[in-house]
Amino acid sequence: MARHLITSALPYINGIKHLGNMVGSMLPADVYGRYMRQRGHDVLYICATDEHGTPAELAAKDAGQSVDAFCAEQHDAQKAIYDGFHLQFDHFGRSSSQQNVELTQHFARKLHENGFIEERAIRQVFSIADDRFLPDRYIVGTCPHCGYDKARGDQCENCTRVLDPTDLIDARSAISGSSDLEVRETKHLFLLQSKLQGEVEQWIDASSEEWPTLASSIARKWLTEGLHDRAITRDLDWGVPVPADVWPELAAEGKVFYVWFDAPIEYIASTKEWADADPAGRDWKSWWYEADDVRYTEFMAKDNVPFHSVMFPATELGTREPWKKVDFLKAFNWLTYYGGKFSTSQKRGIFTDAALELLPADYWRYFLMANAPESDDTSFTWELFSSSVNKDLADTLGNFVNRVLSFSRKRFGDEVPAGAAAGEAERKLGEQIAELLAEYEGHMEALQFRKAAAALRALWSAGNSYLEEKAPWLEIKTDQEAAALTLRTAMNLIRLYAIVSEPFIPAAAKAMRGAFALDGDTAAWVTADEARALASVPAGTAFTVPPVLFAKITEDDLESYRERFGAAE
Repeated sequence: MARHLITSALPYINGIKHLGNMVGSMLPADVYGRYMRQRGHDVLYICATDEHGTPAELAAKDAGQSVDAFCAEQHDAQKAIYDGFHLQFDHFGRSSSQQNVELTQHFARKLHENGFIEERAIRQVFSIADDRFLPDRYIVGTCPHCGYDKARGDQCENCTRVLDPTDLIDARSAISGSSDLEVRETKHLFLLQSKLQGEVEQWIDASSEEWPTLASSIARKWLTEGLHDRAITRDLDWGVPVPADVWPELAAEGKVFYVWFDAPIEYIASTKEWADADPAGRDWKSWWYEADDVRYTEFMAKDNVPFHSVMFPATELGTREPWKKVDFLKAFNWLTYYGGKFSTSQKRGIFTDAALELLPADYWRYFLMANAPESDDTSFTWELFSSSVNKDLADTLGNFVNRVLSFSRKRFGDEVPAGAAAGEAERKLGEQIAELLAEYEGHMEALQFRKAAAALRALWSAGNSYLEEKAPWLEIKTDQEAAALTLRTAMNLIRLYAIVSEPFIPAAAKAMRGAFALDGDTAAWVTADEARALASVPAGTAFTVPPVLFAKITEDDLESYRERFGAAE
């Protein structure tokens, strides 16, 4: 059985993430990881905060903190929110770790030895007042295209045009505000991707056939346009230093590696952090080096695809070492807010901390995955959110659990009733559940999350249809044994729902599973035969009625949400 390595795009350190970040990487990775663990696979889910680069330094400056203190604080703040969303990382590391410093420098040395890194002189903006070269994001000014007066040296956030620092009108330093700037020559390291184009193409041809079209098309578009040599160092105070034993002059000047060179290496480094954190020791290298028995799945939004499908594989190939490369790249489109972009910098949309203040994580987990932006962008609206919560979670699942257990306790006491032997209705139900379970498993294994959520919803609906057909509240008036059979069957459905719903709604699943006093209940996955039999909770098992699993969202709630977060203009 293959081992399953899972990574999700590293969340950037400069602030709390919005729901679009959550659904585009970390949440689907967690859902898939939970499912694979339940199926008995050996799973390692690795993530980390991405802490280097210009935005981290600027955010720390705005916060009045040193960049290392800022990053440490933000790492803990993000991790607390991800814990609140029940994300089951095996390790959530930091790209500023010593492990990442060592591995990034190792990669650079190997690429240099193999002729894939070259030192080149370039012309770059120098700030007289700050006495330093300024990376592109350290330069702000007026956009020549739209007149926006806070455009950055790499891109105008207002009109989205890509810029060069020399394009800006009235350019000034983002550090001091000084406009006393000049262009000087300096040296940087370049990754010679052009020399690796053929190898990357061969790897993409061999590896991407089963990737979603979104991921493979982006990768091939970049290859068609041609791989260009890319600068992989910057003039920053915060980052992985250029090793002095190879490039003493650049090291003396304080050059650090560009964030997009060291960030993907952090997947490997975070795995080493995981291993190093265990006093007994863990094996990290076999997950990444000569890891032929490992299936590696990556999760990310579409803007991250080029770096993970082309640039990082080129880096790995250039080392001439057998580093593990991605087997399946699951890419997502955007989650929008009423059709507009979520924006971390402009505070547009719902951010993960605010989401957890409003409602428990399961509400968000289910909605986001049931409406995941897989084939197209998904527009978040409060109306769609409340409809999904009220119909699927509150009415279809929550109400089923509550009325079955409450009615049974009222009429038969606190143990699962025995009743009659299963009949034709139960046989038909078992066959239906087994078919729907197989459909759900197929979608989960194909990483088709919207379809998986629809199959899960169909499983819940099957229980409601059975209950309406048998109507135990009427049966009990004429045949208590038949009513007891219906309730016992429905209770077995609740336990089945607890197990198969766990990847999507782990807190509710735990509450459903905990309703039954079953010794040694490990919630192992349900087999097709068990689904047909619906007999894993035997008569006589003690049970309790859990609190309401999902409260409905009212019109008053909706109005307050729209007022706080805005709605359609």
